[in-house]
Formats: sequence, C-alpha cells, structure tokens
Amino acid sequence: MADELLDIVNDQDEVIGREMRSVIHERGLQHRGVHVFLFDADGRMLIQKRSADRASSPSLLDCSVSEHVKAGEGYLEAAFRGMKEELGVEGIDLQPLGKIKMEYGPNDFEISRIYEGRVKPEQVRFDPAEISEIRFMSLHEIRAGIENQKWMYCGWFVEIMNWHFSQPARLTVLDE
Repeated sequence: MADELLDIVNDQDEVIGREMRSVIHERGLQHRGVHVFLFDADGRMLIQKRSADRASSPSLLDCSVSEHVKAGEGYLEAAFRGMKEELGVEGIDLQPLGKIKMEYGPNDFEISRIYEGRVKPEQVRFDPAEISEIRFMSLHEIRAGIENQKWMYCGWFVEIMNWHFSQPARLTVLDE
C-alpha cells in the first residue's frame, strides 16, 4: 500500500500537524479514520473480508468500509472516497452514527466517524487488491459471529459493533 499524508489530531480532534501514514503508525500519533455501515433493503450489512495482502488485519472480516482520512480531507469526504475506491459505489446517502476514539492496534490511535447508508448489492464492484470477498449479514449473524468466532473479525470492528449493540466496548464515544 502506498504511503499517504495524514493529519495528526489532538484529543479535541483539532489538526496539530501532518505526517506520512507510516511515520504516524511508527510513532503512535493520533489521526483520523472513518467507517461506513452499508445495508441492503433487507437490513443486512455489507461485510468485507480484507485481502490477504493488507498490512493491517489481513483476511479478517470488517465493516463495509474502513478508511483513513487523508490530510486536509473531511470525514464525509473520506467516507465517499472509501466507498468508491473499495466498493465501486457512488451516490450513497450517508447518515452519521457517531464519533469515537479508539486504539486500533499497536501504535494506532484514531478518532473516527461512523456513517450508515443503503446500497443495492448489484451496485457493488469491490477492489480485489483491498477486498477478497463481500457478504451481507444480518445484525444477528454479526453478533453471533463475534460471540462465537471473534478471531475472524478485525479488532476495531468487534469493538465498534459491541458499541453498536450497547455492549461494553474498548472505545470512547465522543458524540452520537
């Protein structure tokens, strides 16, 4: 994956600098991310299986889109970019679900916004460099999967879904 310039943010989500993604993760600098939950007409969430080549959480299940926010980019702009790059979809109306702060892994500290929207499965043309497969799962199936096969899911997705299900989660809610 190509390195990219990201904003460094403080605990109030104010930009205090910029650095390359590799340096941010090496030094444990706080930055921004975005997650998108896309649902079909039956209320099932589009779940992606990250490709085996991904630097972070390869071959694990994740929400519809998880994306870093590039330097100078807004959260919503990053969500739209991520949907286009990862899933090949555009024109999706997104609604904010909340803003969180979490440790995503070693030296990976993010403030992230979460959005949700609706997608027609036939619209999706995922990028095989980033995603090995997609599936649509009910919230019940996701919850059961996390309870019974937690190892199959990205750690951040588990925590975000625990928050979504009003269960204890290792994250801080900044706004809902």
